[in-house]
Amino acid sequence: MAAQLSKPGTAPAQGPDAPKPAATPTPDPAGAQTDTDIVPEAEFNAALPPLSNDINAPLEPMSTVAPPLPPQGVVPGQPIATGDTRPTPTPEDPQLAAPLSPLTSFDTTPLQTAADLQDKDAPQVRYDTQVAGLKEVGLEAQWRALSALRDGGGKAANAVQVQARAREDEALAVRLLKSLGYYDATAVSIIESNPPTPGTPTRFIARVTATPGRLYTLSSVTLQAGPVTPPDLLTSNFALKPGDAIEAARIQGAEANLQLIAPQNGYPFLTIGERDVLLDDQSETATGAYTLPIDTGPRASFGALRTEGDPVFDLEHLNVFPRFDGGDLYDRRKTDDLRDALVATGLFSTLSVEPTRTGRINPDGTEQVDLLVRQTKGPARSLNGNVGYSTGQGFRLEGNWTHRNLFPPEGALIASVIAGTQEQGLSGTFRRANAGRRDRTFTVVAAANHSNYDAFDAFTGTLSARWSYDSTPIWQKRITYFYGAELIGTNESVFDFARNERVRRTYGIAAIPAQIQWDTSDDLLNPTRGYRLKLNLSPETAVQGGVKPYVRALAEGTLYYPINDRLVIAGRARAGSIAGVARDDLAPSRRYYGGGGGSVRGYGFQRLGPFEPVSSLVPNEDGEIDLADLRPVGGRSLAEFAIEARYRFGNFGIVPFIDAGNSYEGVLPSLSSVKLGAGIGGRFYTNFGPFRIDVATPLNPREGDSKVALYISIGQAF
Repeated sequence: MAAQLSKPGTAPAQGPDAPKPAATPTPDPAGAQTDTDIVPEAEFNAALPPLSNDINAPLEPMSTVAPPLPPQGVVPGQPIATGDTRPTPTPEDPQLAAPLSPLTSFDTTPLQTAADLQDKDAPQVRYDTQVAGLKEVGLEAQWRALSALRDGGGKAANAVQVQARAREDEALAVRLLKSLGYYDATAVSIIESNPPTPGTPTRFIARVTATPGRLYTLSSVTLQAGPVTPPDLLTSNFALKPGDAIEAARIQGAEANLQLIAPQNGYPFLTIGERDVLLDDQSETATGAYTLPIDTGPRASFGALRTEGDPVFDLEHLNVFPRFDGGDLYDRRKTDDLRDALVATGLFSTLSVEPTRTGRINPDGTEQVDLLVRQTKGPARSLNGNVGYSTGQGFRLEGNWTHRNLFPPEGALIASVIAGTQEQGLSGTFRRANAGRRDRTFTVVAAANHSNYDAFDAFTGTLSARWSYDSTPIWQKRITYFYGAELIGTNESVFDFARNERVRRTYGIAAIPAQIQWDTSDDLLNPTRGYRLKLNLSPETAVQGGVKPYVRALAEGTLYYPINDRLVIAGRARAGSIAGVARDDLAPSRRYYGGGGGSVRGYGFQRLGPFEPVSSLVPNEDGEIDLADLRPVGGRSLAEFAIEARYRFGNFGIVPFIDAGNSYEGVLPSLSSVKLGAGIGGRFYTNFGPFRIDVATPLNPREGDSKVALYISIGQAF
C-alpha cells in the first residue's frame, strides 16, 4: 500500500476507502496550520530513474531501478496508519522454493455452465406460426420461405427463443414490404400461450401481423449520362417510367439491363453510379424521384488482338477465332463468343478476354478497343470413352486417348479402341481443328476393324482424309459440309445366290464422299423447333473381279414442332439409292439395310430388307428350319419414316414413337412391304445431350423377328 501524496491547494480523497494520512498538520504559532511533505520534493526527484529524451530508446532494465524507500517513520512489517500487518516472505518459504507444476498436469476441462447442464431430453415449447398482411401483396410465400419461426420447425427451448424469432420475422416482413415499395410498412408480433395439457409441452401461437401502408411510386426517372449513339440507346432500354412502383428487384433489373445492352452496342466501359431515390412522404400520393448517374465511356469499335501469359496459341492462330473484323462496332456478345471458342479447344487452364482502351480514334469517331487475351496452358492429354447397347449390335465400348496439341496449333493425335460383342477395332487419327478457318477441320484416319453382324462378317482396313465445316454448340451454322476421299480394303462374307451359300470375297473400294446440310433448328443436341435437310453423295469404285463404278446417295429431312414448352413433335423422312451397279457386285458393307436404333426401332440391327432364300437354311435334327437363322443381304435403296412426341418434365422425358421403313433390292424404293415399329422411350437430359433408352416392338413382324428390342445411347434418335 502506498501513502497518499498531496500538494498544496489539492483536495484530499474522500470516502471510506480513502488512504489515511501518514502525517498530521503542524500547528502554527499564529493559529494557522501548515502542511509538511512526507517525502521532500528533492528526495522524491532524486529517487526517480534517469530518463532519456530519445523516445525510441529501449527501456532500462528493472535491476537498475532502486527499490522504493519506505516513508519516513514507517518500518517494514509494521502497520501503516491502520490495517493488518503483512508478513514479509522469506526465501526459506518452501512453497516459494518449490518448482511450478508442469502444464500437462492441469485439468483443462471447461467448467460446466447452466447451458451445459441442460439435458437433451429437457422439455421444449411448441408453437404455431401465423402471418397476416402479406398475402394481399404477394409476399406470404417468400416470407414463409425465409421465416425464422418456420425454420425452427415449431419447436423452441423456451418462450424467449420464440420471441426472438418473432422479432426477426417482424424485420423480415418490413424488409420484404419495402422491397416492393411500401416504405411506410410496419410489423408487430404477438406471442400467445395456450393452457398446457398435463404431460404435454407448453404450446404458443406466434402471430406476425404486417401493415404495408402506402405504395410509393416513381414521380420522375432521370438518367444522368452524356450523349450516346443512338440518342435513345439508354432510355429505350431502361425499363422504368414515372408511375411505376419503387420495387427493388425491378430497379436492379433495369440497371442490369443497361449494363447488358450498352456493351452490345458499342459501349464496353459503361459504369453505373450510386442511384438516388428521394422519397416524398408529405404529399397525398407517396412518391420518389429516381436519379441514376451513368458514365458511358467512349463509343468503341474492335481493334486488334493482343496476348500475354503462357501462350497456347500465337496471334496468327488467335485471329482465326473472331467472328468480327477490325473496325466493326464493339459487341460484347462477340467477345464472349471468342472466349467460348477458345475455351472449347480444351487447351487452357485459365483464359480471359478483356477490352482495353487504346486512345486511337477512327474516322467515324469511335475509339479502337483491343482485346487482350490472357492465356495459360492446360493439360493437352485426355482419356474418354462411351458405351452403348442395342438389339442386333450388342454392347459397344469405345475408348480414346487424345493429345489435342501434339502438332501445334491444334494438331491432335487420337488413338481409339473399340471392344464390342459384334465389333472390334483400332484406329489412329490426325485432326487439325480450326484449320485456317474457325470450325474447319482436316482429318486423316487409319483404321482396322472387325464387324460381325447378321448381314456380314468383315475385316476392313480404311485410310481416309476429310475436310469439314461443322456446327458446334457454341456456333450452330445454317450450312455445314464435308468432302474427302477414302481407300478401303475389306474381306467380307457375302451370300452367293448362284451357289446358294455364303462365301468370302475381298473388295477394294475408292470413294469420294461429300455431304451438305441446311439446318434451321434451335439446338444442335436437343432441337425443339425448326428443320434440317441433309444430302449425302459418294461416287465410288469397287474392284472385285473387275472395276465397277457407282454412286451412293442418301437424302434426309427432319422437322421439330413445339406444341408447348414441354411437348415437341419430331418427324423424320429418309430415302437412299445406289445406282450404276448390281446389288450382288456391291460389298455387303456398302449396301443399305433397315432396322435398329437409328432406323426402324422394334427390329434388329440391319434386319429389314431382302434376306437369303429359305433354301439356304440347313434343317436341324428334327428336320425343321428356323427362319430366324435367315440373314439379311441388303439392298440398293432405302425408305424410312419416324414420328415421336417428346414430352419433357424437368431433367426427364417420355417419348412415345412410331417408325416405318424397309430396304429394297431395286435402285429406287418401292414403298411396299413397309414394316412398322412402335415403342416408348425415356430421356435423362444432361449438359452434353439426352441419355436415351428406347423399348420397341414390331407391329407387323415377319417370322423370326424378335418381339422386343432395346436401345441405349446418347442423344435423340434424330
